[in-house]
Amino acid sequence: MHIIKRLDLFILKAFLQLFAATFFVCLFVFMMQYTWRYIDELIGKGLSVDVLAKFFWYMALNFVPAALPPGVLLASLITFGNMGEKLELLSMKAAGVPLLRILQPLLIVVVILSGCSFYFQNNIAPEATKRLSALVWSMKQKSPELEIPEGVFYSEIPGYNIFVEKKDMKTGMLYGVMIYTNVSSQEDTQIVLADSARLQSTADKMHLMLTMYSGERFRNMDARSANMMKANVPYMRETFAKEIDLIEFDGNFNITDASLFAGNAQTKGLRNIRLGIDSLNHRIDSVGASIYEAQCRGAMERQIRNKSEKDSAHIVAEVAQTAAFDSLYAGLSHEQLQSTIRTATSKVRQLTAEYEFRSMITNEDNRSLRIHKVEKHKKFTYSLACLLFFFIGAPLGAIIRKGGLGMPVIISVSIFIFYYIINSSGEKMAKSGAWYIPFGVWLSSMVLAPIGVFLTYKSNQDSAVFNIEGYRMFIMRLFGLRESRKLNRKEVIINEPDYPKVAHELTDLQADCKRYVEEHHLIRMPNYKKIFFEYEKDTAVADIDDRLEAIIEELHNSRDTRLVMMLNELPILVPDAHTRPFSNARRNMAAGIFFPVGLFFWFRIWRYRVRLRHDMDIIQQQVGNILNRIDKLNEQKKNNI
Repeated sequence: MHIIKRLDLFILKAFLQLFAATFFVCLFVFMMQYTWRYIDELIGKGLSVDVLAKFFWYMALNFVPAALPPGVLLASLITFGNMGEKLELLSMKAAGVPLLRILQPLLIVVVILSGCSFYFQNNIAPEATKRLSALVWSMKQKSPELEIPEGVFYSEIPGYNIFVEKKDMKTGMLYGVMIYTNVSSQEDTQIVLADSARLQSTADKMHLMLTMYSGERFRNMDARSANMMKANVPYMRETFAKEIDLIEFDGNFNITDASLFAGNAQTKGLRNIRLGIDSLNHRIDSVGASIYEAQCRGAMERQIRNKSEKDSAHIVAEVAQTAAFDSLYAGLSHEQLQSTIRTATSKVRQLTAEYEFRSMITNEDNRSLRIHKVEKHKKFTYSLACLLFFFIGAPLGAIIRKGGLGMPVIISVSIFIFYYIINSSGEKMAKSGAWYIPFGVWLSSMVLAPIGVFLTYKSNQDSAVFNIEGYRMFIMRLFGLRESRKLNRKEVIINEPDYPKVAHELTDLQADCKRYVEEHHLIRMPNYKKIFFEYEKDTAVADIDDRLEAIIEELHNSRDTRLVMMLNELPILVPDAHTRPFSNARRNMAAGIFFPVGLFFWFRIWRYRVRLRHDMDIIQQQVGNILNRIDKLNEQKKNNI
């Protein structure tokens, strides 16, 4: 007996081909979103091809765990949607293969993918994140010498602040240039004004060549003038038609050491995260221990002072009895009072600064600790998401039975956006300390798991979860909506209606409708107690409804098109709608006890009663029109004879 059967190979082939495509599509979407985020660091930097290749390679490795769950969701949804649309899934079930057996080979593949996701997050993604962070930081530090903005001071060139009023993007010329520089020292300050200028990099990328045209240079002539009044500062004014300044600037791309980012939680594996958590806990505990020791030392010092001052306690008591605090305060001289206030204020500020510094350190360590714990849980939640999305996508595809890239893509994007919102919100609340960290990180998994179980159960039972017609009928019943009659003239009629008999029945029906309206005051407010606790069946309406439907069925056999159209004007009655909300007595009582719910149904019953009165009036009026039409048909029949 073969372990892998042909059916398994057929399902695996269909899934793996789609998964290869959906995974790379999702990976491309994530990469483009990240690239757009750092587009300013990529454009105009003069980056080489190998640097860009490293950037996209590290980015791809970093987003592999994030692209796996939506890839599994979309691939499983399209795979089972295609099989359902082509009736392949129905054929498998008809052959006695249950859905869980059909899912078995793909389940093994998804479990392997979940393991690969965990391996990537624990081993490859942290190193890729570390190198990507170093690369992005290096790109930020590489100044674009030809990308000076207009209308603001540009200070990316060390020692220079350059203001450009306007620039020509085609020629690279700068107009309305003002330069403030102090390259040699703070005292050697220069201001340069030029009508136009050009900034270019030298061939060795080690200097910038600034060529200025038609300008003036103002230079400080005395190093001691920095401490003098501005009016007394001597300066040199130089006018030039063209001048070239050579600025030391390393334009080569130097990658920052990736080890500088090794302390981030995103660049650590599970083992290093645990070590980081232990280190942060020890640091936080040490800060608390130091505060505790300081408080203990302060308490001991106070006890010593109190003991040394015990001998003079009786003197202080006598003074306190004979002199009030206000009198003591008033007895101090102005100098003593100011000295005392300054001493007290200094001590308060010192203690405040000390505790604020300790609070800042503790808060930062606590936040770093929470981030480490969040990253630890994310190693497992992202891997589990592959499995959860499979148990959502596969049953959902079997239920909707729609393949291709239309409906499955819309549903997949909607589900993933829902997951992303919940996951991001939970992580944010966990990192801020507002929620318990495991609850915040695992919130998305706790929401997806019941949905996956529900869809798998419904799909295995062949339940029509997404039966739009069933939901439409439920909403119509909930809000009391009805469909109108849609009768058409029959092409083949064997027995025509007995018009005299039908006319007699219509006359009786018209009289009964009139009598019912006179006996029942349908427009009045209904009795709350009778609706929910003392139900009585309204047999009169049920009888009228049965007779009306029998007459309509009889007249539908008429060859007269106009008469058939008149039947469409007759309403569809709901005999029990105006008497009670539910057919079950216990449900009625429960709805009546819960007053807000009962109030809703009470208003609905009242609306049904008003609608029934309107239906009775329409029946009487339309029955009269039908009787007139029957009389005309009888006259035509007599004339033809």
